[in-house]
Amino acid sequence: MIKTIFACFVCFSLAGTIHAQANYQPSAENLAARKWFDSARFGMFIHWGAFSVPGNGEWVMNNRNIPVDEYKRLQTIFNPVRFDAEKWVSAAKRAGMQYITLITRHHDGFSNWDTKQSDWKITNTDWKQDAVKLIAEECHRQGIRLFVYYSLLDWSRSDYQYETGRTGHGTGRTAKSDWNSYIRFMKAQLTELLTNYGPIAGVWFDGYWDQLASDEDKQLEPKVDWHLPEIYGLIHHLQPQCLIGNNHHLSPLPGEDFQMFEKDLPGGNSTGFGGQSVSRLPLETCETINNSWGFEITDVNYKSTKNLIRLLVNDAGYGANLLLNIGPLPNGEIQTAFTDRLDSIGSWLKEHGETIYGTHAGFIKPQPWGAVTEKGNRVYLHLFKTDGDKFFLKIPYQVRSAKMSGISLKIKRLSDNYLMIDLKGLSLDPVDAIVELDVSK
Repeated sequence: MIKTIFACFVCFSLAGTIHAQANYQPSAENLAARKWFDSARFGMFIHWGAFSVPGNGEWVMNNRNIPVDEYKRLQTIFNPVRFDAEKWVSAAKRAGMQYITLITRHHDGFSNWDTKQSDWKITNTDWKQDAVKLIAEECHRQGIRLFVYYSLLDWSRSDYQYETGRTGHGTGRTAKSDWNSYIRFMKAQLTELLTNYGPIAGVWFDGYWDQLASDEDKQLEPKVDWHLPEIYGLIHHLQPQCLIGNNHHLSPLPGEDFQMFEKDLPGGNSTGFGGQSVSRLPLETCETINNSWGFEITDVNYKSTKNLIRLLVNDAGYGANLLLNIGPLPNGEIQTAFTDRLDSIGSWLKEHGETIYGTHAGFIKPQPWGAVTEKGNRVYLHLFKTDGDKFFLKIPYQVRSAKMSGISLKIKRLSDNYLMIDLKGLSLDPVDAIVELDVSK
């Protein structure tokens, strides 16, 4: 009770101290967390909640224009009796993932924890348990850091300014919105997450784009004041090490600690979500194993383990993390199609993790032939495909030696800093043939 009262007090009494995010100077704890994040390279995204029940993805409420009263019947159906936090976190750990980003509240507004700010929550289901609490405790036990995904937009609350929002118009809300009420609600919920669940590694925001005019007008000011200086300041006050990222599809805003790219490598725009400049902040790509975030019963378009490993390698080649998503079943089970692939990636990382963890972007960005990662005086050439028995690459360093799987390779320095690596007679790994160079920089 004391903690809850204090949390609410903090939430509403920091107005005079949290408007400095425009001139944000990260704390020593935050800088250390950024350094860790910039070396982690691999995390698990978990999309799961009441939206999992219809089996039509996390956007089902919006896509089917389900009225709030009808949609909230999911609370009486959602009963994840096979949920096992130990299995979820262990799956991430076996895969070699260093952190988990858990959906705490998606756009339908359903809270996966015992919030005191709303009755639309997981502890009011027949299951009655606090999923965030269970996952947080297990993450802390297994040494996996926990990020919390939090939706800024809400398709169920009438105080959210849905009148100007780009989504959620078919959910039957008619009452006039009250934006100040909604901001207070979000601050109170975020305060709960940052005071009741131990150390939180980061907050992963989404939905800012709902109040932008259109995809073409992404650089315009939003139609509402999101109060980000207050919200970001509150987070950094409650947990100074906590990293803030916002999936707004813009360049980072003041107070943000890392930059994410949705279903694209940094700087790419194959989906229409990207195209923004790449900042000097730590970077992250989020991607799905099939084509869906939340459970989609008809989606069996699973990416191969080879393609997922290459995605991880390409991200590392950009100096970015890969946040790879699973969408568990509504009963709490993780599909074997996910765990099988995660286990295979974990096996690969046990053998090749030194070429991924703690590396930074290569001297050349990823290419059709593969990617480059670097760590100290080691340069790792990840070859996805080669043309013939010799590989040529312009390298800006003096190369002392080269080897593959412990076997020394013949190399020859050519003009204009080109290096020739002789691959004749080698059996190249069809997933990723890694050449390790010992260099002088």
